[in-house]
Amino acid sequence: MVNTDKLLTGKEVALHNNRDSCWIIVHGNVYDVTDFLDGKYQSGGSKIILKYAGKDATREYDPIHPPDAITTNLKPEKHLGPVDLGTVEKVEEIITDGERARQARFAARPLLSEILNFHDFEAIARMVMPEKAWAYYSSAADDEITNRENHAAFHRVWFRPRILRDVTKVDWSTTILGHKSSMPLYISATALGKLGHPDGELNLTRAAAKHGVIQMIPTLASCAFDEIVDAAVPGQIQFLQLYVNKDREITKRIVQHAGKRGIKGLFITVDAPQLGRREKDMRQKFEAEDPSEVKQTGQGGIDRSQGAARAISSFIDPGLNWSDMRFFKSITKMPLILKGVQCWEDTLEAYDMGLAGVVLSNHGGRQLDFARSGIEVLVEVVAKLKEKRGLSFPNEKFQLFIDGGVRRATDVIKAVALGATAVGVGRPFLYAFSSYGQEGVEKALQILHDEFEMNMRLLGARNIKEIVPEMVDASNIHLHTVPVPSDNLYESNYERLQGARIKEVKNKL
Repeated sequence: MVNTDKLLTGKEVALHNNRDSCWIIVHGNVYDVTDFLDGKYQSGGSKIILKYAGKDATREYDPIHPPDAITTNLKPEKHLGPVDLGTVEKVEEIITDGERARQARFAARPLLSEILNFHDFEAIARMVMPEKAWAYYSSAADDEITNRENHAAFHRVWFRPRILRDVTKVDWSTTILGHKSSMPLYISATALGKLGHPDGELNLTRAAAKHGVIQMIPTLASCAFDEIVDAAVPGQIQFLQLYVNKDREITKRIVQHAGKRGIKGLFITVDAPQLGRREKDMRQKFEAEDPSEVKQTGQGGIDRSQGAARAISSFIDPGLNWSDMRFFKSITKMPLILKGVQCWEDTLEAYDMGLAGVVLSNHGGRQLDFARSGIEVLVEVVAKLKEKRGLSFPNEKFQLFIDGGVRRATDVIKAVALGATAVGVGRPFLYAFSSYGQEGVEKALQILHDEFEMNMRLLGARNIKEIVPEMVDASNIHLHTVPVPSDNLYESNYERLQGARIKEVKNKL
């Protein structure tokens, strides 16, 4: 380890700018990342690291890494100490024609008052986000069938409204795990918020506070966990989404720290023993590599194919199993919810083990393609748990949640009618803050507020308890060939997967 009694200088750091000795600066501290050049822990490949060798890499590092990635993965002796930033050479940022065009599109965004629905946010985000960020947020597994099915499945549930009820006042507030929420939804955990906006997940924290909804903090947030918790107002409810580390001591430390900070629910992700193939993200990653770098380092043993997703998730334990629930019960008193349950049998197992609930989810279509939608599994689960254990839903002692594909308050209302306590919404809020920052998230929540008010009146439900199964017809939910009118707004935003292409050849003449 370098002597840290004095500040390192930029000149000292700049000497270590090659494969044999590679130092970088992140947030004013110097790290020896020579061992990272095999691509194991970083996203962007060795090309990106070498670009910033001997220089300040903070700007590149922040959006695509959780804040503790470098300190967690580097041995202590590789932490070389602070640097005098006044002596550090500035990295020249070259603005490409493509980036200039993106910035021009960003400047030409419509006024926020012109955004009418979630589809609008997605359409604008697609145009104004950096390509790498859009690829990561929007990508899904394989042919992205499940990703699209998550939304389409809501189209197979139809309303049966009641009339002549006094709906002068309607109330869509509820409780989630015993905590008040202004509506039956929560902001679901999504990774790498700073890819879309410099404030990252803090946009969600602040907007959630203003609108009285619950935020689920992701394990792989761009902002530090404590930074997100500190940004909450007194009394604001937050949950934690947990990827379980192979090192259980690390997991224990994270969970118990969350409990001490006042987190009210632990959502353990159980559908990601291995990452799905997210080809939009993979192709973006592959195209970002310099072919000469690929050739120089070789491809054996180096997985460059998984984009940002692979780079941040190598710690996740594929050996997680039911017996680990005893471990979690022994280290925390927080309610335990399994996130990513996809059939009634596993839901029954979770209930019998005394867990607080499950999220019926396929990870936003990002894991196993052709996994069923949360709303479809919900219908199956409610029927089977009534048959097997005599349960009715919604149920305060064992709560069912779903996520994936939600674009309207009507989607949430359908889920509540079918037995869900609440619904998780993820990507739409990412698109909202990527295009308009915190104000975008607040606008998105206001849109939901207005939609809830209107649709509950039209449905004849004055409060959440009056949204009952008899108000929906889900008889076709399990049929995957039912024709319904196409959703033009959703389909116009969907970016078709691209196949391999021949690189453009410039004419020498």
